[in-house]
Order: sequence, then C-alpha cells, then structure tokens
Amino acid sequence: MSSWAWTPTKARHSWLRLVHVATVGVIISILYLFYVFAVPQILRFRFRTDLSQYDLGLYGFGPSRGYVSFDYQSPLVEITESASGCDPGYTFLAPRGDSVPQEGPMILDAQGNLVWMKYNWETTQDFKMQKYKGEYFLTYWEGREIESRGYGSWYMLDSTYTQRYVINPVGNYGGDLHEFTITEQGTALVTIYDPTPADLTTVGGPELGWIFDGVFQEIDIETGELLFEWRASKHYPVSSTYEPLVGAGKDRASAFDYFHINSVDKDDQGNFIISARHTHSISCIEPKTGSLLWTLGGKMNDFVDLSNGEATNFAWQHDARWHANNTLTLFDNAVHSNKDPATESRGMSIQLDISSRQAKLLGAYYHPQRMKSVSQGNVQMLDEAGRVVVGWGHSAAFSEFTADGRLLCNVHYGASAFFTFGRVVSYRVFKGDWVGRPQTTPDAEVDDEKVYASWNGATEVTAWRVEVWNSDDLNDSSFGVVAQYEKTGFETEIEIPKDLGPLFRLAALDSGGNVLGVTDILQKEHGADLEEFLDLHNWILGLAMAISGGGLLAGLYRCCCCCKVFTRYRFSSSEYQLVAMNESDENPAV
Repeated sequence: MSSWAWTPTKARHSWLRLVHVATVGVIISILYLFYVFAVPQILRFRFRTDLSQYDLGLYGFGPSRGYVSFDYQSPLVEITESASGCDPGYTFLAPRGDSVPQEGPMILDAQGNLVWMKYNWETTQDFKMQKYKGEYFLTYWEGREIESRGYGSWYMLDSTYTQRYVINPVGNYGGDLHEFTITEQGTALVTIYDPTPADLTTVGGPELGWIFDGVFQEIDIETGELLFEWRASKHYPVSSTYEPLVGAGKDRASAFDYFHINSVDKDDQGNFIISARHTHSISCIEPKTGSLLWTLGGKMNDFVDLSNGEATNFAWQHDARWHANNTLTLFDNAVHSNKDPATESRGMSIQLDISSRQAKLLGAYYHPQRMKSVSQGNVQMLDEAGRVVVGWGHSAAFSEFTADGRLLCNVHYGASAFFTFGRVVSYRVFKGDWVGRPQTTPDAEVDDEKVYASWNGATEVTAWRVEVWNSDDLNDSSFGVVAQYEKTGFETEIEIPKDLGPLFRLAALDSGGNVLGVTDILQKEHGADLEEFLDLHNWILGLAMAISGGGLLAGLYRCCCCCKVFTRYRFSSSEYQLVAMNESDENPAV
C-alpha cells in the first residue's frame, strides 16, 4: 500500500505550473487586445515602397511653413507633375483636421505658395470662386459640424476680401455644409438636413421613426426670397438607401440619414441635378413640380450601362456636376468607411443619352497611390479639352488629368501614409484665376539685418521697392528709392542695404511698376554703438550695478552663514537628545 505525501518539491512544481498557466493567459489576453485594438489601426497605414519622405510623414502629418511678417502658417505641399505640368491657376481649398495649424479658406499658387488665407473660428467647407452679376466672389460655408452635416451660413467675399453677402436658408433651418452653388440666373442652391418623422419599418426600424430629410432650396441672393424647395422624402422611399440603420431613427436626435444630399446643380434646361450619397444615385428634378425625371445609379436606376457597369456602379459619391453635351462628372468614393472591402476611389466623366436612357463612361481618374477616400471629394472640369482636377476629400491631395485619364499633376498637402486617419482633409478643391486687391496695408517685419515683406491676398504684386526717409517731413515725397527686389513666394526676404538710413518703408509694385501699397514706417535694428560704449555715463551706471550685485551676493552669503550657526546652536541646546545606551547601564535612572 503506497502513500502520497506533500513535499516541498511537489509544491514548487505546482506553483510553477500555475505561474506558467497565468503567464500564458496574460500573453493570450495581450495578443487578443492587440488584435482587436492595434491591428485595425496598423492596417489603416498606407505604407508603400514608392512613398517619399514627405509621404512617410518625416516632415509631419500635415507639413506647414511659417512666416516672419505673417502670423499664420500655410501647407508645405509636395508636387509631382508630367512634362505638361500643372494648371497655372490658383488652388482654392479649406484644410482642416488635427494636423492643420490654422483652419480656414486658403488660396495657393501653382507652385504651392500661399496667396491668401483667413483663419475662421468655426469649421469652413466648400471654399471656391463663383461669379455673381458679372463679378467674381470667394464663397464658403462656415458653421458647426455635427457628424456628417452642418449648421451654419454661406459667405461671399469680393475681390478686396470684404464680406458682401451672408446667405441663410429660408425657414427654421441651419444651412448645411455640403452645397452652395450660384446659378447663371443669380440664385443660390443650398442644402438642408431636416429631422422629420417617417415610417422606418421597411428598413427594420420603428413605424414612428425619424429621418434626416434631404432638402434643397433655390434662393434669390439679393432679396433672400425662397424660389423653390424640394424634399427627398416625397420622392425617394426610405428603402432606397444603402445606409444601414444600426439603431438610428428612434428619436429626433438620432434621426436616420437615409438620403444624404451632398450636391445640387442645374442642367442647361433649368432642371436640378442632385447627388444622394446614401442611395448611390444622381437624379434630375423637374423645376416646377419637383418630380423625378430620371435617376442614374442606385436601386432606382433608369439607365442602361453601355460600359459593362462602369458608368452606374459608383457608390457613396459626391459632387455631381452637369456639363455641355449631356456630360456628367462626379467623385466616386466607392467606400463608406475604412472597414469596407478594398476598392479604389476615382473621378468620373459620364455621357448620358437622356431620350434612350443610356449611360457611357467617358473617363475615369485614379490616383497613382490607389486612393481610398471614405468621404468628401470633387471633380472640376477645367477647360473644353476635358482637363479635370480631382480633389480627394478625406485624403489630403488633388490631381489633374487629361480627358482620357492621363495624370498631369499630383499635389499632396499631407503625408499620404496617414491619409486614412483624416488628420488633414479638405471637403473640395478647385482651381481658377483670381485677382485679389486687399484693402489692408502690406506687412513687413525687420529681423536683424533683413526685412520680410508679404501682403495677404494681393495677387498683382511682382516686386518690392525699398524707400528710405531722407527729409525732415514725413510724406510720400520725403522717401527716396534705394533698391528694388523681385517678389518671391508669399513672403519676400530682403537684406537691408548697409548704408540705408534708420527709417525706411517698402512699396509693393505691379508688373508695370505701379505702386499698389506701402508698408508702415520701418526702422533698422542696431546693436551697441561705439560712442555709447565709451560714454562715461554708461560706465558709471555699469559700475554701480556691479557694486550693487556684489553687495547683494555678500549679504546672501552672510545670511547663509548665520543660518548655519543658528542651526548648530538650536540642536546643541535641545532639551531632549537621543543618546546611545551603554551595555553596562542596563537599568538607567528614571
């Protein structure tokens, strides 16, 4: 008969087994957490073998440049182009995101230099140049962004950057961020998201539910009069959506965004062309009754696709625009989120045969890095030859293509390896010609032996002229011309001539040598003068300061010594002290 006894060795082995099991459990838990939380983020990185240092983020997620004479920063862009190069026009965009120093509308030149910017406290979207009554304006939306919709107003600035018009929707609505288009008739097309009760049973929701109704209005800009209003809920059933309900629609605050209107345009017959992201469709609206004349794409598609599905298979799209010869352009996002199956965003040009209901893909425009833009984006046709610019929305880039899709120019204003994180975005990007004549004074700042000059928004400045004050009076005739320097980029760095007088200014010149504006009076910085150095008064003052400083140090030293003496005295005269006990004195007196 054998007996079993608990021994220290067995106890140690049992304890080790428990430690091993616990360690394995901890490792499995860590790996699981890493897989659930870290792996999805790692997969969002867009690392490729063809990325530059800029795209890898070595200059930051959103590289920017600062200025001496200007308070704000602008994007530092990376440009790659073919032999034909980029369009020479200005670029209009409104960068925003965690890696953007100052958000707001911005104009860049073809080399990526800043031309004009305005810092807005609230979110800015849809910045572009538009024509109204024969005059060009800068227009944009500004307001509060709530998820994927907005609550704000639309602004119009003239060529002096003076705000001339503020447009708001008619009724108890907030202006939505997605659209503000000025028509040839001088009216404004704007979008609205209106929480409305609706039956959601066809998509698995409550019978008494809520939707964000897609609304657009046509407004007279001068008078603010409402000319036309259209609602998606009267023409599009909720079941036409591709957007999953996912618990939305139970109350007004969580209304279901089944339609998501994001662009409105007019065709040459005066009909409205609208884009609905969540129904994957472009529709033509009759301007009197609001009825649907036709729909391209989505569940209600009316067209036969002559391009093997390539003309109607767009999804989650933006910015549908009508052009001559029944041509339609749009931005096909193709994806709704980073979790969608791998696919590629693109710009599209589509030819429509309205009478026979046939659609044909004319051109597709792809980014060389296989862009996956989960939101925003636009396509702008630049000329009659079909040259287009594509703004990649959620990805901080814009590109130019020929009509048949050949890449001409590619610009990044953020590191492309991190595009899916949305740290730098612009809802749309446009190009065009612009003449800006600001009413402000040119800016200049003296720094050491150089002066830095800039003029926010002035597009006609080609040179800066240094003028020195050489009279007892202070007027234009009291300044003499010293030198002239070519304007370089947004800010021009000028080395101040050695023999220049103490007071001077800079004059901004156009290509004809005409003065467009002058800076405030500037003064040269100067170091210690030899006469000041030898001046007896300065020596006496310096000696007095040295004596005072020495006396202060001596006083502090004496004070420290007194403190040490006082400390010794205090401890030596203490009534109670800790004394070592003698081994022979086992019973000390009490």
